[in-house]
Amino acid sequence: MARIKGGLNAKKKHNRILKLAKGYRGARSKQYRIAKQSVMRALATSYEGRKQRKRQFRQLWIARINAAARMNGLSYSKFMYGLKLAGVDVNRKMLSELAVNDADGFAELAKLAQSKLS
Repeated sequence: MARIKGGLNAKKKHNRILKLAKGYRGARSKQYRIAKQSVMRALATSYEGRKQRKRQFRQLWIARINAAARMNGLSYSKFMYGLKLAGVDVNRKMLSELAVNDADGFAELAKLAQSKLS
């Protein structure tokens, strides 16, 4: 049998990594070994970042709801518990949108939560 050299496959693999490293500075975009390390780290942190983005948005929504609830005389936890007792099923994203864009509507929800608490 004829000998098969692996040069073409190795070149393809190297080019795939170097293409992902495009835009990196210096050897990170030129040398395969260094580029591979940089790309591996970048892919790992981008995966983590997609998870953290969800946590950070929820944190932001809660902070906005808390600020608006305190303007209406309630803490965040009491506001959410009052809404639960009232049977209002609105997620935190929508509540934060109400808090930012429709203060009167949020005040109505705060009154409803307050009445269910007492």
